[in-house]
This record gives sequence, structure tokens and C-alpha cells, in this order.
Amino acid sequence: MGYLRITEENIDKEHICCAMSGSQSLRKKEWLKARFREGLVFYRSEERGKCFIEYIPAENAWHPIDAPGYMHIDCLWVSGALKGHGYSNDLLAECVRDAKEQGRRGLTILSSRKKKGFLADPKFLTYKSFKPADESETGIQLWYLPFAESAETPRLKECARHPRVTEDGFVLYYADQCPYTYYWVPRLETAAREHGIPLKVIHIDSREAAQSAPSPVTNFSLFSDGKFVTHEILSEKKLLALAGIPE
Repeated sequence: MGYLRITEENIDKEHICCAMSGSQSLRKKEWLKARFREGLVFYRSEERGKCFIEYIPAENAWHPIDAPGYMHIDCLWVSGALKGHGYSNDLLAECVRDAKEQGRRGLTILSSRKKKGFLADPKFLTYKSFKPADESETGIQLWYLPFAESAETPRLKECARHPRVTEDGFVLYYADQCPYTYYWVPRLETAAREHGIPLKVIHIDSREAAQSAPSPVTNFSLFSDGKFVTHEILSEKKLLALAGIPE
């Protein structure tokens, strides 16, 4: 199967593989357009489906990580009928080739000890010789693949190592990097308003804000009374359950 690099020149006419479409896809495309000039690469299968890799120089990543000289993988996703054919290997190999050509020290990516939604699979990362570099107290890990033994080990920033906020009630941080947030965040706001659930929503709208966020995962991070709850994007029903409100 062939692959295609999405660029400013072709993004308006090409699909970007994510499960969300319509306005969600368009907003994701606008986010990508602003990142291309910062070195972001979106590389996908020519065949339509969820098969792509998105990466960017770590200095420009929308995550609170300290990984100078590394390339950070935002998302490596192969699913559905395209899974099980070695396409993840192909996409990662292209990222490695590109990063080495640019003189990068290695790759970084967010994962965990056990597989969690919206994070890279640790079994696959181990198979590809990645290893954990740092871990937040909530179990979210920064993994890395150094290109040389002398490469400096990347780290999470202190704000991400100990995720917490000072506000009471629910506090939700989200960014435009994942189109799922375009669909679910407004629904969570509506559900909270209708059921009297205290919910403060903070839109991360810049790289600087993302790099100082109180959690490694900036696409979606929910806190309750100051404590981190989850990085996995929730439905209204799950928010109501967390708030102790029966359906």
C-alpha cells in the first residue's frame, strides 16, 4: 500500500483519517495548517481509513515535555480493516527516517504501563525498542527511542509530573489537536449545565499554554476537586456517573 504526506497544498482536498467528519474534521485541518510551519508532519495511507502518523519537533509539541532535539509523535493510529498488516511499522519507519534526516536525537511518545485509550500501545513500543523515560503520578508515561546511547533522556515537565489544579468541582482542559473534543466537549458542557454540575472548561489554544498544562495529555484532561480523573474523552453519561447523578 502507498502512503501520502498531507501538506498545506493538499490538505483541503484530502481526508485526514480520523473517525470524526464534517465540522470536526475541518477544525482539525485548521489546527494542522497552523502547525505545518512548525515542522508538523501528517503521513497517512493512500487507502481511506484510520492509518496515519502525526509528529512534530518536540520543542513545538503541544505537550508539557522537555525533550530538546527529539521528534515527538502526537498520534500513531492504525485500526479497523487496516490493522494487522504491518502498516504501523511502515508509518513509524518513515518517522524514524525523517527524524534522522533532520538530525534529531530520537523519538518521544506518550503511553502507559498498560494499554489505555488515546495513548500508544506499550507492547508495540517495547517491540520497536522504545523505553519509558519518565512517568507522572497518574501513570501516564513519556517513552522514547534514542538514536544514540549518548542521547539525553527526555522528561515530563514538573507541571505534568504531578497533575493537579486548585479549583473545586470539575475542571476540563482540552486542545484542538483531537477532533473528538470538538464533538464531546460541547455535550459535556450542556450536560453539566442541565444537571447543575460545576464544570469549568479551559481551552488550550496555544503551544505555550499546552507546554505548561497540568497534565501530560493536553487533548483532554479532567480534574475533580483538584485531583486528576482521566485523560480519556468522556461521554455525557460518564460525566454524570462521575458526578453521582443517575441516568
